Amino acid sequence: MKVDRLVSIIMILLDKERIGAQELSDMFEVSPRTIYRDIDTINMAGIPVRATSGVGGGFEIMPKYKIDNKVFSNADISTILLGLSNLSNMIQGDELTNALAKVKSFIPSHSAKDIELKSNQIYIDLNPWLSNKNVQPYLEIIKTALQDSKILSFEYSDRHGNKTSRTAEPYQLVLKNSNWYWQGYCNIRKDFRFFKISRISNLQITAEVFTPRDYVKPQLEFSDILATLQTNIKIRIHKSVMDRVLDFCTEEHFSPDGNDHYIVNFQFIENDYYYNILFGFGNKCECLNPLHIRTEMKRRIHDIATLYEN
Repeated sequence: MKVDRLVSIIMILLDKERIGAQELSDMFEVSPRTIYRDIDTINMAGIPVRATSGVGGGFEIMPKYKIDNKVFSNADISTILLGLSNLSNMIQGDELTNALAKVKSFIPSHSAKDIELKSNQIYIDLNPWLSNKNVQPYLEIIKTALQDSKILSFEYSDRHGNKTSRTAEPYQLVLKNSNWYWQGYCNIRKDFRFFKISRISNLQITAEVFTPRDYVKPQLEFSDILATLQTNIKIRIHKSVMDRVLDFCTEEHFSPDGNDHYIVNFQFIENDYYYNILFGFGNKCECLNPLHIRTEMKRRIHDIATLYEN
């Protein structure tokens, strides 16, 4: 029994006054017997559906039944609207628009104002201020390929700037730290790979349909791994960048150093990403120790200065 079919039938019954078993059977490409079993299941879940026979007969939800009181509380509807509305900032398309409209149809008129107030109390916008213009259209292409199980072709640039032509089976879209990725089975590497959408170009859906494989979802939580890699360094920052440093550590790591500066115990990993974090604070940040990281900072600063001298 497919849960999505049951939910769809409930939505149709909410939208229509009455619909016949044969019409539902044709719509979902199942037998009328299966539809009758689905209706029994919906009734057992507490949603009263009655059947009428004869010309114009069919299934309908009992007119006096209030689904918002039986299934969703005001808090439930507010939470669902909050999630769907904020997700629509990142993913565009008819699916979310239709889902929002259906959920709003559950709202009783006397609760509409209260639910609207609660659903607007939190607003989440994960879109960056500046972004790659290809990300949004590529999201739609990948969503279509996921739904149709079709192979994608594209060019991919790794973090070193090397570009390769790829084809891959798409399996999952992932939003992580305001960046979109997708996991797919790469036909060149013969393994599952994680692709950052901003590094993709010439993305196209091929005509080739694939049979989905068993796969393990990508690991997205690295707290335990990071704890073993990070080391504590001491930096001195100007108060003007304190708010930006707080993106990476908490106030308990700060201690005043005069009127305008702080000494910060900063968790650091010796790679380009973390060195660039420190450089992002410009001349408002100085690494005090350990000495070898301070020395590496000086070497990188010298290389940048040399680049501009030449």
